[in-house]
Amino acid sequence: MDFDLPEQALAVREGVAAIAAKYDHAYWSACENEHRFPHEIWADLAEGGWIGLTVPEEYGGGGAGMLDLAVALETLTSSGGTAATFLYILTPGFGAMTLAQHGTEQQKTDILPGVAAGETQFALGLTEPDAGSNAIEITTSSRVDGDELVIKGQKIWISGLENADWMIVVTRSTPAAEAAASLGSRTAGFTLALVPVKEAVAAGTLSFSPIPKMGGNVVTSSQVFLDDVRVPLTNVLGEVDRGFAVLWDVLNPERILAAAGGVGGAEAALRVASEYASSREVFGRPIGANQAIQFPLAQLKAKTELARLMTYKAAWLFDQGRPCGNETNVAKLTAAQVSWEAADRAFQTFGGMAYSQEYPVERLFRDARIGKNIPVAEELILAHIGTQMLGLPRSY
Repeated sequence: MDFDLPEQALAVREGVAAIAAKYDHAYWSACENEHRFPHEIWADLAEGGWIGLTVPEEYGGGGAGMLDLAVALETLTSSGGTAATFLYILTPGFGAMTLAQHGTEQQKTDILPGVAAGETQFALGLTEPDAGSNAIEITTSSRVDGDELVIKGQKIWISGLENADWMIVVTRSTPAAEAAASLGSRTAGFTLALVPVKEAVAAGTLSFSPIPKMGGNVVTSSQVFLDDVRVPLTNVLGEVDRGFAVLWDVLNPERILAAAGGVGGAEAALRVASEYASSREVFGRPIGANQAIQFPLAQLKAKTELARLMTYKAAWLFDQGRPCGNETNVAKLTAAQVSWEAADRAFQTFGGMAYSQEYPVERLFRDARIGKNIPVAEELILAHIGTQMLGLPRSY
């Protein structure tokens, strides 16, 4: 059993760290306060090849795997860009990895070089107002009309549309009840399609409006309306009515990358807290010398190391083509928890000054909280662990 990272992953860590070092907490806080996409660091990462890591080499990318991508994201978020989790989930994750695995040759040829160059961005249209985490019950519909797919419905909390060139839209081509009766399973009847965002907006068939939110404002999250959006059948990912297998291969990478972002977020919070606790003196000595300050931070460092190990294990299993659902869920759960706990403890370490935007703590605090809710709620992960890993009766 070898716990050393492969040489390529170490090179990824070094390369991303060199770029991230140029963008301090003040940069990320400015982007957050201005609700501005971090175009500068995105361009630098793309130029270095760190956006196109998982694009196959024949399409201009690095041909790397999930472990390398997780290391890249963890490195970026640990530098202070905690909201950058979205950047890697959306385009390298949803875009590059999904197309590399399930795209047709034409789809790959047309789209992946732009992803590798950092010129093409992605979003995923899955969540709906009345379905939430229960993807089986989505109602956004698609129907075949000649050589086109016609999509109609509503999505919510769709991130990154303001910059997206493509959105992978998850639809019901056969309703759940009908799919169970005619196709043999409620998970049948799904169709995933590539929607060109800007073209659909220009045609008046797609519209979206950003949702005011607590944090993570370097990427907007929107309510989306699809009003008979038409795309050629050549834009379908996989097959009509058989898209659920493709969807699973979208969701597992999402959870692994969310876990990597959580680990990096925990490291960022602990670093900020430790530096402050080492320099802030009260009653003649640094507050970090007090066990009431030091021990909680030490405990969270230990938890961070454990979450990192599980994240790397899940990523490694994914790269090996082995089942990784259990590990992916455990990684996501533990990383989200330690990220939030570390941000909360950093807030406490700073005392009243944590509330000031002079320091990055309040931003780290806001960015960390959402991880316990997305991309899947903590309670659903616990239900999975209870039923699938412990063999307990189904609880939902």
